[in-house]
Amino acid sequence: MAQEKKRAHRLDTYWGRPVPGFGDPHARLLLVGLAPAAHGANRTGRMFTGDGAGGAGDFLMSALHVTGFASIATSRHPDDGLQLTDAYIVSAVRCAPPDNTPRPEEITRCLDHLDAELAQLPRVRVVVALGKIGFDAWLQLLRRRGVAPSPRPRFGHGVVVRMGHGADGAPLPALVGCYHPSRQNTNTGRLTARMMESVFRKAKRIATRKPQA
Repeated sequence: MAQEKKRAHRLDTYWGRPVPGFGDPHARLLLVGLAPAAHGANRTGRMFTGDGAGGAGDFLMSALHVTGFASIATSRHPDDGLQLTDAYIVSAVRCAPPDNTPRPEEITRCLDHLDAELAQLPRVRVVVALGKIGFDAWLQLLRRRGVAPSPRPRFGHGVVVRMGHGADGAPLPALVGCYHPSRQNTNTGRLTARMMESVFRKAKRIATRKPQA
């Protein structure tokens, strides 16, 4: 669906297509977001990029920078020099949904893309779900792969879910919940910089822990 341009971006050429993930192809940390923001990633073509000073991208990159996953603490445009180390970012939905609220059928359709991208990231050991939609999308993907944890994990900030092993006997990435860095959460104090940094420090410990024999 076409997005009406913001006045501040009226002269910009919007990406306006499905937005792929980006980051380190050897990443042990995978971040699963919600969807491209209408005037952020939908405009710039890179996840969590271009939604303004102090927006979700800056808030996220600041936390990733502090914890050693990002080269700079902001995410303003695709040519800003940002590089991720040991981290890769994808989204549950690849196109900007109306009112930033994807429908269940959109999430289901996009699972093929998430599955294909994950297949190219063989070293992932921990998944940080940014918000409940990302959390639930990851669980939905696991169900498609024949993994259905019981009882079903419930989303919560800082929650860590050990997923056990897949059908092939290989260990599955741990799942960590994190509030989404939307302005609705960051401007109200529901999510603070310290809270988000704590999640990524926890994720780093899991990702770098020596596998058990």
